[in-house]
Amino acid sequence: MSQTTTPPILSHKHYSAGSTFTPESLLREARRQKRLPSAAVPEVCVLDPDGDIVRYLRAAGRAERHPGWACYHTDLYAFRHEGREYGIVGCAVGAAFAVLIAEELFASGCRLLISVTSAGQIAPVRAPPYFIVIERALRDEGTSYHYMPPSEYSEVDSHLAKIVQKALASAGVSATAGATWTTDTRFAKRSKQSRRRCRPEFSRSRWKRPPSMPSRGLATGRCFVSPT
Repeated sequence: MSQTTTPPILSHKHYSAGSTFTPESLLREARRQKRLPSAAVPEVCVLDPDGDIVRYLRAAGRAERHPGWACYHTDLYAFRHEGREYGIVGCAVGAAFAVLIAEELFASGCRLLISVTSAGQIAPVRAPPYFIVIERALRDEGTSYHYMPPSEYSEVDSHLAKIVQKALASAGVSATAGATWTTDTRFAKRSKQSRRRCRPEFSRSRWKRPPSMPSRGLATGRCFVSPT
């Protein structure tokens, strides 16, 4: 058995180098195989991991499948709200899957991606329902280490966080800012770990969800959660 001091997920990473495999290539071949037209997605898109928003929009007859979305794994729905068109993908659960979808959305014309999902409370902040605008995440998952060098936290762009908080406040939505603990599994959080995270800055526990999606050019992403 080989002996290494650094686990493979942290070694030999070249973060400034381009990827061998690109979302543009994958989508090009998917369009060819599926005989789909090349059509840009809405500039503002939403990830709905729990699927509740997508189900609501479809039941209300407000969302239609996007004709040019070539992803092998998901459906993209388009809907309009207050004169603006949005795209939404449901049930993209887990950071690895969510980032796959995010990369494909950014390659297809999305410029702002918002993730809205639920999270478990470690230390109660207030009685649900309310929203948390994630400012930073404790990196206890694996996906983010393929995009950014090792660090304890993943930090969000403060300017973008303020925009989100202002928008929620103007809409009368109860929200607070804070940190989250991201991990690769819901059911392997040991009691000692949870007690260590049971501090005001770690009041939410998210399953594989870094607060900032990987950026591509001017595209960016934000995540906020509804604790349960």
